[in-house]
Amino acid sequence: MTTASSSEPARHGSARICRGCWDQMHMPIPIGGPLALPFRAFGITRSKMNPDICTICERSFQYVKKQRQITVDATILFADIRGFTDLSERIEALQLSEIVSLFQDRCAQAIWAHDGIVNKQMGDGLMAIFNFPIVRKDHAGAAILAAQEIQRNCAAALSGLTLDALPGRSLGVGVGIHSGEVQIGEFSRFRSDFTAIGGVVNQAARLESQAAAGEILVSAETAAKAPDLAAGAETRMLALKGIEQPVQARVLVKP
Repeated sequence: MTTASSSEPARHGSARICRGCWDQMHMPIPIGGPLALPFRAFGITRSKMNPDICTICERSFQYVKKQRQITVDATILFADIRGFTDLSERIEALQLSEIVSLFQDRCAQAIWAHDGIVNKQMGDGLMAIFNFPIVRKDHAGAAILAAQEIQRNCAAALSGLTLDALPGRSLGVGVGIHSGEVQIGEFSRFRSDFTAIGGVVNQAARLESQAAAGEILVSAETAAKAPDLAAGAETRMLALKGIEQPVQARVLVKP
């Protein structure tokens, strides 16, 4: 396997104060520059979910919101490498980890660029939240733009890999996006960081599972919030696991 020689995408994390704490509490928590040094001594640093928020947002949800969970209008994005299971049975673990790292890095850069957070990383897949804790009124459009950037970034990076285990085939990414009210909070006694749960999250995951390599499946609800970005897209009716009625989705293919 050879690694793509494309240049690294621009890094994020230029915010001097935590954008999440500011949007949620109007509290200026320094995360960059000299003023951030005393906070680092107490373990308050940039979050791995998004370098423009801090670990208070990530690990102290109840402190920030004064309750265990809240309901937020948000957009959820799932992305996954297509054909990964088959590939994992054919190549060495080191090569596999290189592909996963490449995928996760390119996805994160795209998500951060549009103010989303990488809430969960699941090997060859991830889940992102838009509109919490960084507030974006146009969160549906932000998620679609991030998805399009994910497809561009991953197509460029993964196409530069030579996979002897899959001759004549290239790796691709499938993306699913859905918008609506989600429950955000700390739902585990063993983990202190927050996540989102609910039907919107489940449907976004189901849409991603139906997306072919290079496709972005956008729910009707998300498309309605970002009509300009979904204009002209193919409509597809899908039977999704756990959902009784067929679901309408708009199909955006990689540009």
